[in-house]
Amino acid sequence: MKGKPEPRPTMADVGRDAGVSPTTVSLILNGRGSRISDETRERVLASVQNLNYRPNRTAQGLRTGTTDTIGFLTDEIATEGFSGPMVAAIHDLAWEKRSLLIMVNTTRNPSRLQAAVEDLVDRRVDALIFAAMGTRQVDFPTIAPQTPTLLINAFPQSGSLPAILPDEIAGGRAAVEHVLSLGHRRIAFIAGREGAWATKMRIRGFKQGLEAAGIDPDKSPIHLGNYRIDSGYEITMRVMQAKKRPTALLMGNDQMATGAYIALARLGLRIPDDVSVVGYDDEPLAADLAPALTTVRIPFYEMGRIAAQHTLGRTVGDLPARTFEACTIVHRSSTNPPPGE
Repeated sequence: MKGKPEPRPTMADVGRDAGVSPTTVSLILNGRGSRISDETRERVLASVQNLNYRPNRTAQGLRTGTTDTIGFLTDEIATEGFSGPMVAAIHDLAWEKRSLLIMVNTTRNPSRLQAAVEDLVDRRVDALIFAAMGTRQVDFPTIAPQTPTLLINAFPQSGSLPAILPDEIAGGRAAVEHVLSLGHRRIAFIAGREGAWATKMRIRGFKQGLEAAGIDPDKSPIHLGNYRIDSGYEITMRVMQAKKRPTALLMGNDQMATGAYIALARLGLRIPDDVSVVGYDDEPLAADLAPALTTVRIPFYEMGRIAAQHTLGRTVGDLPARTFEACTIVHRSSTNPPPGE
């Protein structure tokens, strides 16, 4: 039968070993012992090492009223590879600040979200972050006002919680400005799902970019798909068989761009010699396509880091209702000037 584990060394044990009071130990370990001699400091630190002393974070939390823990709730972020930088950013900054992250994947289940929020609040997390896959309005549970909460890639109906969002209008504009700068004027936007917030914002940016260049947006067709490979393929096949086919395709996301690659290959058209293609999202597959896909990057890492900075810095209350991070173009090999130029 195994014996009982040895009791964990306390600050009092360190003090006895070093011949000082627990208060002196506390001052030294918390960097507040400026008037303590170097000899005493070295003796205390040697005792800490010899006894393998580690601070009791629970006891510290009881004294300070904090737990150094963030509750991170997601719907599908945890299972989507290309959004991993958001999780990494929050985790990295939390680790730098000696805080921990408790992650709960709610799978878009409202009852699970409610239960998870209640459980995390009961565990006295210092703050809550909720992140959505696919920017959308969410119905977030009512929480105690003493638990700062913010949303990433999502926004509440009432605007009661601050939201950090990708600037999809800037992204749509960046995509069209890129192909315009190459000389393209026959441009088709094969967008994503109708009604999706990201689709509407990207279309708005697309139109703004055309208008700024003095081009009538009504002369550049917009086709709605479903964000999947099949619609990218089907719509590209239809669009590229028109009499006056476009020289540049702006796709709703990288999945749809993959469908466009397949369709263009079947039609015997070369990328980017015959037609340029721009994706959206900057999924890992974008760099692996041949040719590598020029795309628009969603700033997942930056959004996660901003969220972590404000939750760990206890400045969530200083945020406006919506904070936007720019979506920027990533230049690769799928775009060229139009044929004949």
